[in-house]
Amino acid sequence: MVNTKVTLSSILLDNPVIPASGTFGYGYEFAELYDINILGSFSFKGTTKEPRFGNPTPRIAECINGMINSVGLQNPGIEKVISEELPKMRKVFHKPVIANISGFSVEEYAYCAEKINNEAQVGMIEVNVSCPNVHHGGMSFGTTPEGVAEVTRAVKAVTTKPVYVKLSPNVTDIVSIAKACAEAGADGISLINTLMGMRIDLKTHKPVIANKMGGFSGAAIFPVAVRMVYQVYEAVRLPIIGMGGVSTAEDVVEMMLAGATAVQVGAANLVEPFACKQIIEELPSVMKKYGINALSDIIGGAHK
Repeated sequence: MVNTKVTLSSILLDNPVIPASGTFGYGYEFAELYDINILGSFSFKGTTKEPRFGNPTPRIAECINGMINSVGLQNPGIEKVISEELPKMRKVFHKPVIANISGFSVEEYAYCAEKINNEAQVGMIEVNVSCPNVHHGGMSFGTTPEGVAEVTRAVKAVTTKPVYVKLSPNVTDIVSIAKACAEAGADGISLINTLMGMRIDLKTHKPVIANKMGGFSGAAIFPVAVRMVYQVYEAVRLPIIGMGGVSTAEDVVEMMLAGATAVQVGAANLVEPFACKQIIEELPSVMKKYGINALSDIIGGAHK
């Protein structure tokens, strides 16, 4: 009998598979399709202080082995997430969840973190300093060591929950960014968010999406994600949630060998709603295939 359990900041997960923020809503839509309590956890939709309609449409462009999206953090705002979305979520998911928060100022990040800190079902906070789809915020904080450190310190000051900082791959040196998070008190690192991408319509000669550029995700970015997880594992002594193009149980194992303790699945959920369920069901056989008795034993295995 193989053991799929992993421990993420003292939270024991039945398996390392976690749907990524923005691809799983608040869970209850997927709960109509299957019992989502088979998941290790999930990161719910990115939340800001004020409600956001998001970016103008069209927001999606298809790519080979991937997609570009420019949703723009559409969400009802932290107050309604707490009063309306989380109560509905609690009815269908009975494990600790990950609260993904974002902001347009350091104060907004801290505000959201302090508000969500009182929610018992929130096991940890994922701080998104890496969204490429919004102006004047989000990724701007994630592109310099100083920016991520400032946000990390502000969030840590107002919450008792573990804080994971979600990093952007759209930087020259991911290691210096990760080290700044660690030095500022982060409890873990999530990486990677989407790469910047663009598509142009050959008929109109114009960008396909209204925002011109957006976040490129899907299987095509998996090798970039593995590389960055590997680099960050070598640089900091913090648990890592790896993500970026994960779509199979084999991808989960590879990401964990690179250094991830848990693995988020993003774009695959938008293509196949049962993606996470299928990955979880396939994990035991993949573990047996490669002689893995316990997933916790292979974290960072590629570094040995």
